[in-house]
Amino acid sequence: MMKLNELSPNPGSTKARRRIGRGIGSGKGKTAGSGHNGQKSRSGAAIKGFEGGQMPFYRRLPKRGFTNIFRKEYDIINTGRLQKAVDDGRLDAKHPVDETALKLAGLVRGRGDGVRVLAKGALNTPLTINVTGASKAAVAAVESAGGTINMRRIKEASVEPKKTKNNVAKKKGRSGEKKVKPAAVEKNPNSDSGGKSDLGPVDG
Repeated sequence: MMKLNELSPNPGSTKARRRIGRGIGSGKGKTAGSGHNGQKSRSGAAIKGFEGGQMPFYRRLPKRGFTNIFRKEYDIINTGRLQKAVDDGRLDAKHPVDETALKLAGLVRGRGDGVRVLAKGALNTPLTINVTGASKAAVAAVESAGGTINMRRIKEASVEPKKTKNNVAKKKGRSGEKKVKPAAVEKNPNSDSGGKSDLGPVDG
């Protein structure tokens, strides 16, 4: 009978690691396979994306798409999971099911922009669900089970208008137009007053 201390890997299935830096006779002594000097002979020399100077892969490919800064990330919950949570006693069908109740039941994390209900799985228990959104099939499934689903809209983030000279001027209570300087008094070449007005003092 074979004993536990007699167990060993199949021949050829494992390979002993090469111990570097243990003398020149080992073939990996002295510089331990890193060569002489240079950035790559030091520790931490892995240069991500660098391909020796040639055009790297991430620049050889064309650009596609963009990042939508207004994208919403929802926690997804399916009708089948709602029914299972009710059967397990984690959700009370007598109380409204909202994001807080789902989070306490361990069904969502509550880190996104809300909860969205989808229609995967059967739902037989009438529930009052208050969530951010739901698919048409999910709404139909909830209503067919005798429940209701209420959806609230996410308050859109206010986007400040781009600052321009006109906007800044209006904000400070000034018009965006340039101020027009008053016209200079036209000099009379025939006058000896040196450009001053010829009108004398007005008698009261």
